[in-house]
Amino acid sequence: MTTTRARDALGATPNNRPAPRTWYRPALLLLGTVAQLFAVGGRWDIAAAAWIFPVLLLRFARTGRAWSGALWVWVAHFAAAVFWLFESKMGFSPLTLTGAAGLAALLALPFLLDRLLLGRVRPWMSLLAFPAALAGAEFLITLLSPFGTAYGALAVTQYGDLPLLQVLAVTGAYGIGFLIAWVAAVVNRVWETASWHAARSAVVTCAAVLLAVHLGGGARLAFAPDRARTVRIAGVTADRSVIEAQKAAFARAAGAGRDNAAAAASSLRPAMTAVRNSLLAATRREATAGAKIVVWPEEAVRTTAADEHATLAAARDQARRSRIYLEIGVRVYGTAGPRSDRDETALIDPHGTVRWTYQKAHPIPGSEPFAPGDGKVPVVDTPYGRIANVICYDADFPAMMRAGADIMLVPAHDWREYGGAHTQKAALRGIESGYAVVRQDAEGVSAAFDHQGHVLAAADYFTTGRQTMVAQVPVRGVGTPYDVIGDAFAWLCLAAAGAVAVAGVTGVAHPRPPRRP
Repeated sequence: MTTTRARDALGATPNNRPAPRTWYRPALLLLGTVAQLFAVGGRWDIAAAAWIFPVLLLRFARTGRAWSGALWVWVAHFAAAVFWLFESKMGFSPLTLTGAAGLAALLALPFLLDRLLLGRVRPWMSLLAFPAALAGAEFLITLLSPFGTAYGALAVTQYGDLPLLQVLAVTGAYGIGFLIAWVAAVVNRVWETASWHAARSAVVTCAAVLLAVHLGGGARLAFAPDRARTVRIAGVTADRSVIEAQKAAFARAAGAGRDNAAAAASSLRPAMTAVRNSLLAATRREATAGAKIVVWPEEAVRTTAADEHATLAAARDQARRSRIYLEIGVRVYGTAGPRSDRDETALIDPHGTVRWTYQKAHPIPGSEPFAPGDGKVPVVDTPYGRIANVICYDADFPAMMRAGADIMLVPAHDWREYGGAHTQKAALRGIESGYAVVRQDAEGVSAAFDHQGHVLAAADYFTTGRQTMVAQVPVRGVGTPYDVIGDAFAWLCLAAAGAVAVAGVTGVAHPRPPRRP
């Protein structure tokens, strides 16, 4: 049995009631919530905020009753999710708000688990439970929800810290969440004990691991630079004027109550043809400038099933004439309603042969009603390495991104408020699996990254006169542990959190009483 003083130091009494209420708890909740608003994977992220808010919310949860504290932590996470919807212009609907509530509940569970185990397990187990549970919750989001890593993964908030991000090559994105939560648990240990002697081992161990991660990542960046041969890749988007004209044509058709597939056969065809011709002209221009691979964005060309052949024939002819690999993005309107539409890409080689046709595997819930593809990432061998392809939101699902490629092409179609953040998230997949990422965004930020996360080139659709991005991209990737072992670290975190929870419930790991002098 622990003494009353020992239990009070842990923040719990014999029957796990909270310690006396602290006057600053509302401030902890408010400041933690505000800090979390800037650590949601959006355009206003502040990297330090991701390290601050778990400290404050964990202290709040530990100094109050378990279930009421968890409810308020859920409110904080729900507020953060709603703020992400607002800043990213995702839109509010019953579906998005329900999703926000569900994600908030899942991300609040680690705080509840930590509070319920407080005083019931040994200190080292308590320090392990929270980070393991948080990393496990991030992993469960990618398994159980349709949102992937678009929301809920703290790794995306650390986009600018390349030495830290190199740990993704071993643990995946979940390693960053584990480290951030571990720091929060250790800081709370110091806060509770107010004794360097009692917290020394926890602080030293955590600091040593963080230092090792940063030094190891820095060494990888410094001593394993990418010296592979490069290939010139150009991402092209149609001229803004023809895109705006096409939008106006679609708006007129919608205003007249006409279906896209029916309207495309008459009033929409000239606008769609103008977009296709603009893309073909840009492709010729970049091929003449030396590009060997040209990438169009997602839904670069819109067409009907009847006219799809003409679009593909024009692209094949252009690839053959320019002697390039050409990746095109096409939105095909079906005649049986939106569910019969297709969002697909095709890779055409310098002989004009179609090497693959790929359909988007993860349509955005609520806004893309068409049927998903099979999720099999196409990979082909070329003189410029093994090239693979996914479409936009697919890159938010790490499991399907372990493709054994050298270059991953990611045609995308975002919008002003979310394009930059979404492109940054895609860069993490390259570090995890050891390949370069080329993401051509129709109405966002296009960028190319090497396998260490360095930005090779970038272009913002809204700030450039010509919507083109050109990069010299390494043709050889590297093997990574994550590409081999997959989500083993995340599964270990789930197992560890479960084991500590069982130990707390069964009472096999009660804290040892303090030694008497």
